[in-house]
Amino acid sequence: MRSNASSDPARIPVVAAAVRTPIGRINGTLAAVEPASLAAPLIRRILAETGLAPDAVDDVILGNAANSAGNLARLAALEAGLPVAVPGLTVDRQCGSGLEAIALAARLVQAGAGRFYLAGGTESTSRAHLRLRPPAMPGGMPEPVPRARMAPDAIGDPDMGIAAENVAAHAGISRVRQDAFALESHRRAVAARKAGRFDGEIVPVETPGGVVAQDECPRENTSLEKLAGLNPVFRPEGTVTAGNACPVNDGASVVLVTSLAAARALGLAVLLEIVDSVTVGVDPNLLGLGPVPAVHTLAARNAGLDAARVPFLEFNEAFAAQVLACLDCLGIDPAAVNRDGGALALGHPYGASGAILVTRLFAQMRDAAEGTTALAMMGIGGGMGIATLFRKV
Repeated sequence: MRSNASSDPARIPVVAAAVRTPIGRINGTLAAVEPASLAAPLIRRILAETGLAPDAVDDVILGNAANSAGNLARLAALEAGLPVAVPGLTVDRQCGSGLEAIALAARLVQAGAGRFYLAGGTESTSRAHLRLRPPAMPGGMPEPVPRARMAPDAIGDPDMGIAAENVAAHAGISRVRQDAFALESHRRAVAARKAGRFDGEIVPVETPGGVVAQDECPRENTSLEKLAGLNPVFRPEGTVTAGNACPVNDGASVVLVTSLAAARALGLAVLLEIVDSVTVGVDPNLLGLGPVPAVHTLAARNAGLDAARVPFLEFNEAFAAQVLACLDCLGIDPAAVNRDGGALALGHPYGASGAILVTRLFAQMRDAAEGTTALAMMGIGGGMGIATLFRKV
């Protein structure tokens, strides 16, 4: 599909394994676990499942948005027991960090820079460092920094919730549609959990309170009546509530990115080619619309791609308003997206969420026919969007 695609199996990047932790609520089941310690058992599990030798890993590339703890990828690699010769790289593209890390690993495989990359993301909002700005005047008190700046004031740098309200108003997304979409996300996630569809991708995490093996946030007892009774959070007259916005979360996800040739040499049967990935910028005031031009650019670079006809679609559900606005623009039926629920139910551990989308696609496409395509899409803080195209090989 891509004009610059290589026909050399040693240069065709694939996802050859994908796992994640359970997703916990902020100050919830995973609150005591540092972000590197969330990623380390995933690294060990991938090595065990694939038979990949630890010293064969060329790099560990992990996304992170909130922890400000140095090079978390390097720390996770060492904590996982990888040799000291294996480096680590931490990527910060905010919510898109985990998906960007996977795309970067794919580009390195395409370039022939290496053969085996452990890529993904890890995030602990529970363990995020407190940020202080030095006092403006000598003798003054340090000032708390509630969040990082994403854009200059001259352009506009709204909080995420206000940006979601902007998108809802701009695109005409009603409160009723948002609540209905959120309810369906919970219904699908609860059904998937009961059916055991998450079991193969989740690596249990040891915590001081015991082993955590299930996602914390999907709610079986929610309803349209309960969602309709919630007050708007960000604007008194708004439509975005705690029920149609994602929770704040902890979690990690790691995938093995390698070449088609190397994966086959390891005897790995389930492979998703990383066909192409695009990241674009948009108006930060409407940051949730970023996936729309990202998908359009992806389609322009990959002849024949029609997002509305792609059978496997994962879209990060930061806010129902944002998802619905993007899907409307792209002509995608909301019922076709996130077949096992999304971040509104499962949660959104910022820097890990993009990798979680890929892990979900990897699990869902296990029995798909060769040539079946998939898309992972995300909006990104600061006014960006990322879309990545996969194909079963």
